[in-house]
Amino acid sequence: MTFDPTQVLRRAQQTFDIEAAAVQGLRARTGAPFVEAVRRVLNSQGRVVVTGMGKSGHVGRKIAATLASTGTPALFVHPAEASHGDLGMITTADVVLAISNSGESAELDAILPVIKRLGALLIGMTGGAQSSLARHADIVLDSGVEKEACPLNLAPTASTTAQMALGDALAVALLEARGFGTEDFARSHPGGALGRKLLTHVSDVMRSGSAVPRVTPDTPFIELMREMSAKGLGASAVVDDAGRLLGIFTDGDLRRLIENGVDLLSVRARDVMHAQPRRTRVDALAVDAADLMEQHRITCVLVCDADDLLVGAVHIGDLMRAKVI
Repeated sequence: MTFDPTQVLRRAQQTFDIEAAAVQGLRARTGAPFVEAVRRVLNSQGRVVVTGMGKSGHVGRKIAATLASTGTPALFVHPAEASHGDLGMITTADVVLAISNSGESAELDAILPVIKRLGALLIGMTGGAQSSLARHADIVLDSGVEKEACPLNLAPTASTTAQMALGDALAVALLEARGFGTEDFARSHPGGALGRKLLTHVSDVMRSGSAVPRVTPDTPFIELMREMSAKGLGASAVVDDAGRLLGIFTDGDLRRLIENGVDLLSVRARDVMHAQPRRTRVDALAVDAADLMEQHRITCVLVCDADDLLVGAVHIGDLMRAKVI
């Protein structure tokens, strides 16, 4: 067969058009049953158990994962395995979402009567309005398509796209109805960038104790420099006898003193410090500390408690290692 680049692109474009039409077609057919499905899931005391065979099963795994990550506890149960013991995962309190384009799957047919006898709510997602799945289901979500993108009209393509879109719509509607917000999302995605930003606090990344450079106002300049060099933050806090923050001295301040010809051996910390330095709280989000550094073009910020006592310091390198930035 001759390879025809023009035909390849034409087929790709036709696939996009057919699948886009399949998804758009859901809009007019999604109504009261969808609303009822969302209401029943919200009122359920159990989980959403998603099941499906073949390509519908692959879609079902994704839907279950999306539901679980957006505030609706869910899991996937393979219908063939369900007939050999995995039905024990389903309880009366659960909602079962069974997916089948035709609605006539032997593996699903074998477990639908058992699910009904168990008393679990059964939601069918199918394009077969008169199918076995539709007859058993308490609620039917119409995922039917006019045709597949496959030129043979056989391979599940447009139908699985429609199932995926309908599952996403269900998850998003539930997310909004639950008031699921960014912090909730972060808690279910602690390993992701958003999770790190919303769950990592200054206390998780700051340096504390002897690792924080600090001197008193009367400290000679040479001792101030030794403290800065030993702690490697490029700055040192200046605190009173109680540990309350008074000021800060940085590498940048040192350069400016040298440029101005100041006699460094004659000054003390109080003479060269910046009073009322930028600071953050120990319970602040690390990402807020990063924003503070960026806003003021500094590489280190001091950390104080509610009484303005110095308790730590955060360097930009600490935030980078924690992957907050």
